[in-house]
Amino acid sequence: MASETVLYMVIPCYNEQEVLPDSAEKLKNKISDLIARKKISKQSKICFVNDGSRDRTWAIIREFCQRDPVYSGICLAHNEGHQNAVLAGLMTVQPYCDAAISMDADLQDDIDAIDAMIDKYDEGYNIVYGVRDNRETDTFFKRFTAEGFYHFMKMMGADVIFNHADFRLMDKDALAAFGEYQEVNLFLRGIVPMIGLKHDCVYYKRKERLAGESKYPLKKMFAFAWQGITSLSSKPIKFIVDLGLGISVISGLVLIWSLFRHFTGQTIAGWTSLIISLWLLGGLILLAIGIIGEYVGKIYLEVKRRPRYLVQEFIDANMNKEK
Repeated sequence: MASETVLYMVIPCYNEQEVLPDSAEKLKNKISDLIARKKISKQSKICFVNDGSRDRTWAIIREFCQRDPVYSGICLAHNEGHQNAVLAGLMTVQPYCDAAISMDADLQDDIDAIDAMIDKYDEGYNIVYGVRDNRETDTFFKRFTAEGFYHFMKMMGADVIFNHADFRLMDKDALAAFGEYQEVNLFLRGIVPMIGLKHDCVYYKRKERLAGESKYPLKKMFAFAWQGITSLSSKPIKFIVDLGLGISVISGLVLIWSLFRHFTGQTIAGWTSLIISLWLLGGLILLAIGIIGEYVGKIYLEVKRRPRYLVQEFIDANMNKEK
């Protein structure tokens, strides 16, 4: 029954003191409405994950938890990054819920789409992706780079959902399967589709940020994209191999042409072409070493098997309740 479904909303937070009061109130109203309409259980929670914030974020979360049992809080021992914070939240609440929805604290993801997500869950879907229906509110540059990123990821062999970020519902089966993925270099938008299971999408319009500043400026967005590409695909290394083979073929043709010119007495000074060749090959060699180094670095991090997060504190009224 839908009314027996224990739903946890997992909200990663990093320096979100400006948006938390408003976001918490809106989320509480949403979960109260869902409970009143018997869509979810009264044991459902809003779980904020403090990702090593430097402001009053955790103090505010603690105040919420003390004031109202609908709130729960997870405090990570150190700033681990957005993807690890989402992972920590989902894995921590897994024993206490039937389904969990992850979304950002700024509520740019439309909370009204949660209703449709739960409907899909009731129909038997294990994973429901929240997908933007358009990017009309984005600048041309952001729209071009974002859509280009998804197309490029597809080209690199990654199974990503177009225009989907980290707004999704996962049920217990999906969370259990998700827990089997142990890589340190996380890119959840690529890992979750690997799970498979029964899935569908819910479309919504993205809103403006309530307050504060985006935690993903342009530099971080490019770093995040590179993390996704190198975490999910080995095609950049294969590209280096293909490029090397192509250059070798061209070099062989140039060698034959040079020998022909030499033996026919047509040899002339070629300073410009020599310098261009040296710079081109030197740049390609450095690029190849850099890409291979990126993969070696990721291997280094994986084999160390360091914990991906450490939970310093978990506040939840359902912790001692048997489901």
